[in-house]
Order: sequence, then structure tokens, then C-alpha cells
Amino acid sequence: MIFGRVKPLDAILATAEKKSLHRSLGALQLTLFGIGCVIGTGIFVLTAAGAQKAGPGLMLAFAIAGLICIVAALCYAEIAAMIPVAGSAYTYTYSVMGELLAWTVGWALVLEYAVAASAVSVGWSGYFTGTILNEFMGVQLPAALSAGPLALGGAPGGVINLPAVVIALLVTWLLMIGTTESARVNAVLVAIKVTALTVFIFLTLPKAEMDNFNPFLPAGVFGGFGSGIGAVGAAATIFFAYVGFDAVSTAAEETRDPQKNVPIGLIGSLLFCTVFYILVAAGAIGTIGGQPIMGPNGIPFPAGSEELARQCALPQYGEMLVCSNEALAHVLRVIGFSGVGNMLGIAAFVALPSVILILLFGQTRIFFVMSRDGLLPEGLSKVHPKWKTPYVVTAITGGIVAFAAAFLPVGQLADIANAGTLYAFMMVAIAVMLLRKSEPNRPRKFRTPALWLLGPLTIVGCIFLFLNLPLEAMLVLPVWGAIGLVIYYAYSYRNSHLGRGLIEVHETEIADIEPGIPGVEDGNHA
Repeated sequence: MIFGRVKPLDAILATAEKKSLHRSLGALQLTLFGIGCVIGTGIFVLTAAGAQKAGPGLMLAFAIAGLICIVAALCYAEIAAMIPVAGSAYTYTYSVMGELLAWTVGWALVLEYAVAASAVSVGWSGYFTGTILNEFMGVQLPAALSAGPLALGGAPGGVINLPAVVIALLVTWLLMIGTTESARVNAVLVAIKVTALTVFIFLTLPKAEMDNFNPFLPAGVFGGFGSGIGAVGAAATIFFAYVGFDAVSTAAEETRDPQKNVPIGLIGSLLFCTVFYILVAAGAIGTIGGQPIMGPNGIPFPAGSEELARQCALPQYGEMLVCSNEALAHVLRVIGFSGVGNMLGIAAFVALPSVILILLFGQTRIFFVMSRDGLLPEGLSKVHPKWKTPYVVTAITGGIVAFAAAFLPVGQLADIANAGTLYAFMMVAIAVMLLRKSEPNRPRKFRTPALWLLGPLTIVGCIFLFLNLPLEAMLVLPVWGAIGLVIYYAYSYRNSHLGRGLIEVHETEIADIEPGIPGVEDGNHA
């Protein structure tokens, strides 16, 4: 039976036990670590797309997405502490539910990493063209070169998002030749992002006007199945702004008293980020308004659509929040803080490329684990003799990322990435519950409290958000999955190491390629 091809948990755990990591992290350190990993691209670039879907209800959307992340994180923490090895949800699924489902999870993670990197590239492009070129250099990049055909807020006539393509290919090249970033640089970038958003809150909230929050839910709470609008539709999109919390989960084996400190770190960091995000949304909407641009049927134009782009090109809509490619910097300029707005734009410009780098590096790890298991050709993970990097898979991934960034809007890319992420998180929750039944006596450094409740809540929450994504984004996952199944049955099933009786786990193969990048396994693309 295909589902019966389960990788022995003993083989996986034997690898984990060799690491012998020092337990030094406390609750405060975990919380700060989580905050740094979560706050990133989503809040900088998805505020406009979220406002177009929900209006001021974007604040409620952040609360909904944050709550679902909290229950998912607690499930993730148990299995991450129990099986602390590379491969993330793919490895967890392989050890519990078998090869076929593990393949679908790994294939979904490939989609998540690549599309998320594309979304960050498009977000970076908005700040580059708006702040660096326009504000500082006085250069207006032609619409044909600054936006894809359906780019959010871009004037009609967009052909290709050239800056997004350039940054994606540049980061790909850096990874291929072996560039890494230090923990110190990463910490500085996190500090820049948090400081910029804190300044934004302090400057905007005092200028907020209550009239800008009325109506609070112009598109309602539920926009309808596959519509992607309303507060829940916006929550499904800005879920992207939270992903990265799993970094706290994977740090469980380095934590003192994990049963106590891991939930504090997870819930503390996610609650902080949720409140932080709500305050940012309140500041943006309260100062310049965040009402969506409605179509003739009284329903908001889809974020990233050609219709919305045409409306945003009209003079009366030009300064609206939902029309900006660099929403937060745009808000500060409109209310008279142009200098600070430009500084915030520079902060995003400087910090976001490191997120692209982390995502692309994480992508190579997923490929390596799948290739090491025989599910993908070993040639994909071929290491360059001079650079000591997996240049083949890095080049392929970078090319795909650049192509998607060239033509698709950031909101649509985030929705597609979320579809893969939600599927992976749902499978992790199922794996945790199955492991409790099949391996009740296995040592667990952290046990999810009330798993009988939080497990099903995670599954329902992930399905709930998935069903509130736009229909096109929902369809991408099964289509991508179908392509994956063709590859699995045509190649992977016959070449699987497990199917051929090879069950060794060699975790060091990845680490030996090049020095690790801090945060690569945290999926920090939020």
C-alpha cells in the first residue's frame, strides 16, 4: 500500500538526537524571536490589498488570522519539538501518514516558498519604484516596466514588473555563489522593521478620525465562497503576514522548560504581532481612509484586478490607500510626514531582500530532503564544485520566482502561497493527533494543551481560511497537486529510497553544503 510507506520514526529521531542542542532560551527570548520572525513583508505590502477586500474590517481580519495562527502554532510546537529535523511538515507527514501524503505536503511547500518569494519581490518593487526612484531620484519608471498586466494599483499598460524580476534574479545569483547573512545582520534588519512600524503607529494614530472607520465592514464579514472579499476573505490573504511563527516551534529543543516557555513564546509573539498589526491598520485607515473602491454591483473590485487598476488611474482615487504599492510610506506622505515616509520606504527596501533570500534558501532545503529520499532526481540537488551550493535547483527556483513576480500582483501571489501553507499546517495538526494515538509513549519535550480541542480547531481554521481565498487561488492548489501526483507516479514512486528498502537519514548532507542562514527554516516571509 502506498499509504503504508511510512518512514520509521526511530530513524528520524536518531538523527535529531545527535544534535544535542544546548537548552538556553527562555520565554522572553522566544517571544522576541517570534516577533522578529513574524513581522515582515505582509504588513508592509498587503495593507492595501487587505483594505480593498475588507475596508476598515481589515482590523478584524488581522484578529481572525492571528487566532487561527495561535492554535496552529501550538499543534506545530509538539511535533517540531519531537522531530526537530529538516523538512518541516514534509518530514512530519512522512513519519506518520506515509509517502504519498508526505509528497503532497512537500509539493505544497515548494509552491509556498516559491510563490511567497515572488510576493516579496513584488512588494519590494513597490517601495523601490515609489521611494528610491520617485521620491529620491525623481525618476518615474514607465508603467510598462514597473507593473505586471494585473499589478495592484498599477496604471493600465503594465507589461512586466522589471524591478521585481531584477531583485529575484539578483538574490538567486547571490545564493548560487554562496552568500550568507549573519545573525547580527538579521537582528539589525528586524530592529529596522519593528522601529519603522512603531514610528508609523505613533505618527498616525493621533491623527485618526472616526469617520474613516464608517462603514466598518463595507463588504461584510463573509464575502461568500471563493470571493476573497469581506473580513474573512481579507484574513485569508493577510494570513501571509503571520507565517514565520513556526520558528518558535522549531526552537523547542533549545528551550529551557519547553512545556511552559514554548506556549508563552508562541502565544506572546502572535498576540503582540496581532495587536501591532491592528494598530498599524487603524493608523493607516484612520488617517486617510481605507474604504474599498466598489464596483457597479456594490461589491469591491478584486484586489489586483485590471478593473481596480483602471479606477486607481483616475485622479479622484489616486491617493487612496487601496491604490498604493507602498501603502505605509504612502500614508505618511499624505498626512505630511514625507521625510519619515521615505525613511519607512527605505526600511522596507533594505529589509525585504533578506526575506527573499531566506525563502529561496528554504526552498533548496525542501528540495534536498525530497531529493535525498529519492522522490526527486538527485541532479536537482547537484552541488557546484566551486561555490559549494545546490546551483541547479537554486537557478530553477529563482527563474520561476522571477517569472511569477514579473506578471502577477502581490495580493494574488500571497493568496496562492497561503493555499500551500494552510494545507501544510492542516496536515501537521492531523499528524500530531495521529502520533498521540500511534506513539503515546514517545518522549515529548512539549505537549500541545487540550489537543482534542486545538487539533480539530486548527484543521477547521485552515480549511475555513482556504475556502475564503479567491476562487483562482483555491484552484491553484489542486491543479499544482495534480501535477505533483503525475510526477510522483511517473518517477517518485519507483525511485523512492523507502520503497527500495533504504531508510537511512543523513541530516548532515544539507548542513555540509554551505553555512546555514539564520532563520532559513522559519519560513520568514511574512
